[in-house]
Amino acid sequence: MPVDDHAAAPFTLDPESLAKLDAMRDAMLDPSPRRIGRLDQWGLADTYEVYAEIAAYRELPITMSDGTQIDAALSVPRHLAPGQSCPTILMPAPLVDIGRRAYLGMFPRWALGGYAVLAYSQRGLAESGGDIQVAGPRDVADGVEILNWLDGTQGVDADRIGCFGASYGAGTSLLLAAEDKRVKAVAGASAWGDLLASLYQNDTRHIQAFEALVKLFNEERCSKEFRKIIDKIRSNVIDDEVKEFARVRSPRHHLKEYGADLPILMTTYWHETIFSVPAVVDFFNHLKGPKSLLVQIGDHGNGELAGMLGLISKPTEMTYRWMDHHLGGSAGDGAKPQFGVRSEYMHNLLSDVSHPKWESYLLPRKRFHLAAAPSGRPDAPMSQGQPQPGWTRSLQTTGQETEAVAAPQLIRTGMAERMGMPHLYRTAGIDRDQVLIWTSTPLDQPMRVQGELELRVTVKPKAKDATIVAYLMDCDPATGNAAIITHAPYTLTGRQADEATTVTFPLQPAHYVLRQGRHLQLIIGSHDRLFADANTSPSTIEISSPQGAESYVDIPLGALA
Repeated sequence: MPVDDHAAAPFTLDPESLAKLDAMRDAMLDPSPRRIGRLDQWGLADTYEVYAEIAAYRELPITMSDGTQIDAALSVPRHLAPGQSCPTILMPAPLVDIGRRAYLGMFPRWALGGYAVLAYSQRGLAESGGDIQVAGPRDVADGVEILNWLDGTQGVDADRIGCFGASYGAGTSLLLAAEDKRVKAVAGASAWGDLLASLYQNDTRHIQAFEALVKLFNEERCSKEFRKIIDKIRSNVIDDEVKEFARVRSPRHHLKEYGADLPILMTTYWHETIFSVPAVVDFFNHLKGPKSLLVQIGDHGNGELAGMLGLISKPTEMTYRWMDHHLGGSAGDGAKPQFGVRSEYMHNLLSDVSHPKWESYLLPRKRFHLAAAPSGRPDAPMSQGQPQPGWTRSLQTTGQETEAVAAPQLIRTGMAERMGMPHLYRTAGIDRDQVLIWTSTPLDQPMRVQGELELRVTVKPKAKDATIVAYLMDCDPATGNAAIITHAPYTLTGRQADEATTVTFPLQPAHYVLRQGRHLQLIIGSHDRLFADANTSPSTIEISSPQGAESYVDIPLGALA
């Protein structure tokens, strides 16, 4: 099956949306009837007429101590009484060509809520000078200098500053909050928790997402340090230098700095292909202060984009409530923010499930034992009950993709899922030499997968190193078509050829509803363009279930409430 290698930017905008943003900007810079009137085609003229009456907008460079100029935009409420100040939102840009202009649609809501706003593009991004630092120490230092600049801005309440960011801006916001206590609340959409876990999941390079991010950064604008890291990751050199580069850029490694007081809201996606969902959940679980986690249908950046354009989205509506509650503004709808875990389940956009914490969100896991394939049949059963030792199945490594891939297209496959059109996998037609499949009996009632999954298998490659990729599918026996529930890769390195190793690893967490009569289907393959594999091709990998280390998949499965 051909897989599109076009890596769409997380916040790629169509020409109509870009034209809309340009018209917004023109009206904010020059709120004349003619410019505001241009927005009437999108039904926004009244909104920006009100905005011009209540807030003053200007664009300006802010010069850093090393002379680098950071491109920024400032909005401050008009008609403040002498000495009056207001809560302020700092918004570092997402990773997109237009930088901080991606947030223009949010300015009217912030202004109507009584907030000052400063949005900026991090160094090296869009119109800002300098080199791309990937939310590194220099970017954090820039954020501190921008906070210093805000301290001297009339109308800004330095004791009520919050950060909102999407993607790259989310990481920058979280790292700045760890450094500077003047940040009193954070909301990060499409956030990351651990950068190394995102780039190197289960010892497997997340190569397609990595190359997509490098392309978005524009390699020519990257710092010398980052270009060295790029070369190492491409060459599969994950050494101490790479790990340290990722560590200082990972909110997970700054937990002590957040303490027990900083409120943090984060959003992610079940089928996130850019940043590791387990790492986001791990970071969330270790936070001690007020916290909220939203997990949605789709992929990186899918949910918040509408809200950033001035429409309604869960991530931005939750952000307005979050900041109102903690900073005292009124940008939201007056409702209190939700703490704990909130999620949608695949593939119902109207679903909304809430739990006070991750632990209470999880369903108990049920163990499905993997068995041998019956004589004359290509696939094997998986079932609850007794372990099934003593079998071995062979997987051919050809370096060729099959129908089974985590996402045929970065970002876009998840966007289709958000629209209720999940990718259909025709698993019946996959070459069984290139994948191994286990299938459950039909479900006797509607069920839900909700929580964390784990797979254990014994792997014996004929070559020295090996990569396997596991997928859990929802298969319709009537058509042979399936939809993906979750997946994960695993790479073995530094072993001897023909050495058997039992590996136990997590699949991405999932929240998925299964209809009565459907089959759970586990597929193990050896190549997926999303990941860099370590396989020798052609070769063979044996998957087995020895006595005492029987193979299984643990699934958090329960009846549909």
